[in-house]
Amino acid sequence: MSRIRTRAADPAAVDRDAYPFEDKWMPLRAGRMHYVDEGSGEPILFSHGTPTWSFEWRHLISALSPEFRTIAPDHLGFGLSDRPRNAPYTPEWHCENFVEFVEALDVGPLTLVVHDFGGPIALPLAFRRPDLVKRLVVTNSWMWSFAGDHDMEAKGKIAGSAVGKALYRWANISLKVIMPSAYGDRSKLTPEIHRQYLERFPDSWSRGAVLWPLAHALLGSGSFYDSLWFERARLSGTPSLVIWGMSDSAFKPHQLAKWREALPQAHVVELPDAGHWPHEEDPAAFESALRAFLTADTRIRMSS
Repeated sequence: MSRIRTRAADPAAVDRDAYPFEDKWMPLRAGRMHYVDEGSGEPILFSHGTPTWSFEWRHLISALSPEFRTIAPDHLGFGLSDRPRNAPYTPEWHCENFVEFVEALDVGPLTLVVHDFGGPIALPLAFRRPDLVKRLVVTNSWMWSFAGDHDMEAKGKIAGSAVGKALYRWANISLKVIMPSAYGDRSKLTPEIHRQYLERFPDSWSRGAVLWPLAHALLGSGSFYDSLWFERARLSGTPSLVIWGMSDSAFKPHQLAKWREALPQAHVVELPDAGHWPHEEDPAAFESALRAFLTADTRIRMSS
């Protein structure tokens, strides 16, 4: 096991008005994973992307926990989870930790909600443990190689280069530039909200060691993404919902078209004014779409 660094942030520094949840930690082989586990009933499991943490799901946790068991971990290195030294922080590595977390939690069957890198990190759970994942919700994410995608290749080449690494480490480009630019309406990323993400990565080491490997993995983990794409038919029987922020500068509408191909059975909800974080930017619309999906699928299951 790699030596464990101090947790990524002091829980006392979190805005508890916005994130009033009980902190829990799951011991894993690579370190302690922080998570929240609020409410009771049918479980909903959230998987965040980069450069965020479970804070991005706070609106849905608050809204749904009176009726559902809402579970949202911080991937190792993010949020309040441990930040192991010498870990690779690739999506493949995060995936193994995520699967270990879910199996240790011993919960299911569940609804899996994924965003951004949280997609390729968490989706292997649906392939390995189809008994655990009975519904899938995707928002502005992917599970295929970007080879041949000129837009994503251009972004990946810059972000994954030595220059990109320097910009991640010293200019904090991921949090200060890329994140605000991916909002449909930048005013939705208030200074107070932005601070909850900025403060998780206050030093150059953490930004270079934890955030940049995922930037490099946009192109560097193509074979891993391809392995997910090749298994997409296994999701054909899984009730699925895609909620897409159409004003996302990071993931353009042609990525949504790819999901329509991957999940032809999915119900698709387009949010025209939302960007990369529709659950942050328009939480009411996101919650409404998610509730309608859960309710409709429950009725179908009860009548079948």
